[in-house]
Order: sequence, then structure tokens, then C-alpha cells
Amino acid sequence: MLVVQGGVNDIAQGRPVEQAAHNLRAMVGRGKELGLRVALIDVLPWNNGWPIGEPLIRQLNALIAELARHEAVPLLPFHDTLEDPKRPGRMRDDWTSDGDHPSVDGYRKLGEVAARLAG
Repeated sequence: MLVVQGGVNDIAQGRPVEQAAHNLRAMVGRGKELGLRVALIDVLPWNNGWPIGEPLIRQLNALIAELARHEAVPLLPFHDTLEDPKRPGRMRDDWTSDGDHPSVDGYRKLGEVAARLAG
């Protein structure tokens, strides 16, 4: 199985979200050409990039969701899984190790989502 995750690095490096989505689309297409099962993961909340990065992440995640529907591949909702309902656009403090990446508890939560969707 090929798992393709939209990355905050494209946003952090100032790349247009459309270009990032195009690159993800190419990866999904290539995986399918190779006969692999493919799944997509959306971009996580980015505490260290908030608030500037949040609208870009939401825009890219909408494009990723559209790509998943168009290509009929599962989408793992990692953004919503780790987003703090009290602080939209950011992970809960205990779910991030450094404001960029999930903590051990955050990864555990993501693993639960992936296992549930894998059946």
C-alpha cells in the first residue's frame, strides 16, 4: 500500500497549494499505475505556523479531499483528529512534541484512526 500525506513543508517553503496538490495527484496516479492500493492523508495542524499557515492548510486539505474523491482512494483525516477544538488550526499541546510534529500520544491517536479505517 502507498500512503501519500500532504505535507506542511510545501506551505512552510512558500509553494503554492495548487502545486502541492498537483504533486500529490501525480504520486497517487503513479501508485495506481503500479497497481498499489493508495490512501491519502491530509495536512496536520501546524502550531508553529499558526495563524498564517492555517488558511493555506485548509485550502490544501480541501484539494486533498477533492483528490481522494476523484481518485476513489481513502482519506485519513489526520488534521481533524489532532486539531484542538478549543484552538482551531492547532494541535493540542499534548499531541505535539514541538509544534510541528505529533508527540508519541499524537502518533498513537493517528494510528488508531488508521487502524479503524483499515478495518
